[in-house]
Amino acid sequence: MNAESSPAEPPAAPAAKRRQRPEKKVEITDPKAIRALAHAARLEVISELYSTQVSRTATELAAQTGLTPSAMSYHLRALQKWGIVVPAPTAGDARERRWKAAGTDFTINSGGGVASPEFAVLDLELDAYRRRVNAYAKDRDERRQRGEAGDSSSVVLASNLLYLTPDQRAELNNRLFDLLRDYELEDPDHVPEGAERMATMWSMIPDDRGKAPASP
Repeated sequence: MNAESSPAEPPAAPAAKRRQRPEKKVEITDPKAIRALAHAARLEVISELYSTQVSRTATELAAQTGLTPSAMSYHLRALQKWGIVVPAPTAGDARERRWKAAGTDFTINSGGGVASPEFAVLDLELDAYRRRVNAYAKDRDERRQRGEAGDSSSVVLASNLLYLTPDQRAELNNRLFDLLRDYELEDPDHVPEGAERMATMWSMIPDDRGKAPASP
């Protein structure tokens, strides 16, 4: 019997208002296209455009990635070549082209070979995660030095070991992405007051230490 008191059940989330949009999945399978994605700035662009579903100019995207607008335009044209981004309607100042995601969801699938080029993409995604963690830690320490209270719930890192059949893996993955979609903005141009932009990362990979030991 556990003598510790159990935490109170969290309040139920309000009924989700899923963004009303036609779903269009963009899947990249060509190894050449996947290798073309192995660039930090290009992954930042994909994450920004697909996550927000808002069009951006090369100048706006360049400001987020530290590139020049001309360099960003080059990367956008490369992503357009592989059908990942497309030109968007321009409102107001038409001197600079706007770009948007070519769909609502983006996946990479090259068959899962050991030398598959998506592993280079994964390295860049992990680098981006480390960058966010380091930036958050620096900001948290600076707040503490100023005597400001921080939000301890801002960062969540959880690790679970599960035994899953192939069908269960697919089910878990689909259920998780359905849940994430429930929290997407109904109107990407309207961010609720008090909302903070949060980056999420989901992974599922066989555990290398869960294999049966070799027979002597």
